[in-house]
Amino acid sequence: MGLVSRTLGRVKPSQTMAITNKAREMKAAGFDVIGLGAGEPDFDTPGNIKAAAIEAIKRGETKYTAVDGIPELKQAICEKFARENGLDYKPAEITVGSGGKHVLYNALLATLDPGDEVIIPSPYWVSYPDIVLLAGAEPVIVETKLEDGFKLTAQALEQAITPKTKWVILNSPSNPTGAAYTHDDIKALTDVLLRHERVWVLTDDIYEHLVYGDFTFATPAQVEPKLKDRTLTLNGVSKAYSMTGWRIGYAGGPAELIKAIAKLQSQSTSNPCSISQWAAVEALRGPQDFLADWVKAFQERRDLVVSMLNETEGLMCPMPEGAFYVYPSCAGAIGKKTPKGDAIENDADFATLLLQEEGVAVVHGEAFGLSPFFRISYATDLETLREACNRIRRFCESLS
Repeated sequence: MGLVSRTLGRVKPSQTMAITNKAREMKAAGFDVIGLGAGEPDFDTPGNIKAAAIEAIKRGETKYTAVDGIPELKQAICEKFARENGLDYKPAEITVGSGGKHVLYNALLATLDPGDEVIIPSPYWVSYPDIVLLAGAEPVIVETKLEDGFKLTAQALEQAITPKTKWVILNSPSNPTGAAYTHDDIKALTDVLLRHERVWVLTDDIYEHLVYGDFTFATPAQVEPKLKDRTLTLNGVSKAYSMTGWRIGYAGGPAELIKAIAKLQSQSTSNPCSISQWAAVEALRGPQDFLADWVKAFQERRDLVVSMLNETEGLMCPMPEGAFYVYPSCAGAIGKKTPKGDAIENDADFATLLLQEEGVAVVHGEAFGLSPFFRISYATDLETLREACNRIRRFCESLS
């Protein structure tokens, strides 16, 4: 009998965390490394949010709270959903966890049984399939296509649904591709889901505010109100408010599901950080004008990276609609060798050798379930991004 459970043996460590940690280790050892693997904004948390946290400490808001969120935060979340998404949730239909990943984990652990299936379009955020496996269920990976904008089609969704399907996970804008579903894209999917009354929808909207140009964000329960009673609308303050370390995620859904999530959370982490909850109240209710400047900066970075990668031999980079990632194809580099004779047989080799030769850390596409691609996070300054893209170009030009 081994120490580690068979269940844990089914999952893999987070590849994005592994790349980020590797880059940090190399930097600490004195190497010149540009890390483009981390999925967090480089902007500081806005001052009014930090001030609200300090005031909460001064008031003594440092004790246990309700397991799944203080009433003030739940009310602020209800107001956010009504104001920005046209969704009417009551506080009893809101859950708050220690980050969006925690809420996702709770929802799947609270609802999945062995034999259940969860449909996950690829490329996907690395944690989706592993959390499904931890819950004892089976991830059903549906590959999307570059020509479809890396988006799940209605036909592919219909074909993937079986009598065992419990959930469909949708993420828009997407990590890792930045692809975003239009209202019509979502309507095509919800039309399918209306015909399958046992299938639930988990929509990860964490990058909601990071969309570019004239793109308009939409979420499934908003597009098709008939699905609201079997939809969990997940969001958080990590990306839009640059609060990744504060660890606050939330979701709106049917009261029965929210109650089940609270039951699980009561026997695991209990409440999220009390100070972070009060900071999140200010984030949702306070000024939002800074977002326009952040989005403008991210769009400028996106445009630079896409342009420079598309001028690089062997690479092809589509233009994403949102988030702060690009997902370029490195198909043109597969089968080539470095000047040292190292062969590039797949996107993992590409990412590994790029880090070794040029000190640029990216995440290979295999980690997200779709090759031959790699992910770049452009949540850093223009000068650093320009240098990173020049190094990537130099690396690709050296291959033969």
